[in-house]
This record gives sequence, structure tokens and C-alpha cells, in this order.
Amino acid sequence: MPKIGLLSDTHGHLEPSIFEYFNSCDEIWHAGDIGSLEVSEKLSSFKPLRAVHGNIDDYNIRLIYPEDLIFTVDKLTVWMTHIGGNPGNYPSRVKKKLREFTPDLFVCGHSHILRVVTDISHKNMLYMNPGAAGNEGFHKIKTLLRFEINERKIHSIQAIELGKRGR
Repeated sequence: MPKIGLLSDTHGHLEPSIFEYFNSCDEIWHAGDIGSLEVSEKLSSFKPLRAVHGNIDDYNIRLIYPEDLIFTVDKLTVWMTHIGGNPGNYPSRVKKKLREFTPDLFVCGHSHILRVVTDISHKNMLYMNPGAAGNEGFHKIKTLLRFEINERKIHSIQAIELGKRGR
């Protein structure tokens, strides 16, 4: 049963406590706006990393991390992208792709708003946005998610607050 640590919108900043929260995880997923190669290198040297680039990420990050990542973990299909909107308000690019393919889990970032919801209009697809784990943006509290996957099912979802956004 893989345990996943999910974060987004670090914007070049990693709280030291992230490594404590993700210590028991098997993989780390980053839903974009990584902010620097140093962040992705620290995460990938700690645990296996799956990531997508975000709108603030530079050319070097975009060379390594794609805009979309589609993969399977323990029979669960996942689509991760940075700018994904939210149920009922997906951007046209996402709407088009969802008509072609509906994953079990849709992961995005960008909004800096932590949200986990079932999208009943898309075959009960689970939507996850971990909020923002960095210091840039309008969010007041830095957040991330941790959960387990077991044969196409998500278990033990934990929303974790890292503290107030700082400068």
C-alpha cells in the first residue's frame, strides 16, 4: 500500500518539516510551481519524486518535468498537472482531455487552495489540490496532503498545515 506525500506551489522554498511529514511516504508528488531545481533535487534525493512544471517554473525545470503526467499506482490511474481548475470550473484544455480520458485521481496545484472532492460529473473522479507549501502567494497557511493507495482506492487522507506563510 504505497503512501504518498503531495505538495504544490513551493516557489523555491521547502519547509524543513516537510521531510518529517514525508518520512513515512514511499513517493513524493509535486503538482508544479517548484520554483528551483534545488527544491526538486532535495525532494528527489529524499524519496522518489513525480512532478510537473508550473507556470512560474523556468526552462531548466520544464526540460525535466512535463506539463502533464499520467501514471498508475496500485491500479489507480492518476493525472497530475499544475493548472487544473476545479470541479465545475476546469480550463478548456483540461475539459477536452477529461472528455478523452477520466483518471481515478486528478491532481493539480496553482490555486493555493487545499481541496479534496469527488467530481461526480466525471465518473466519481477524486480531485486533489494540496494548496501551497511555499511562501509566495495569497494563502495564509502552508499546506500539503498525505494519503495511501490500495488497489484503486485512496485511504487515510491527511491535510497537514505547515504553519503561516512567511517571507
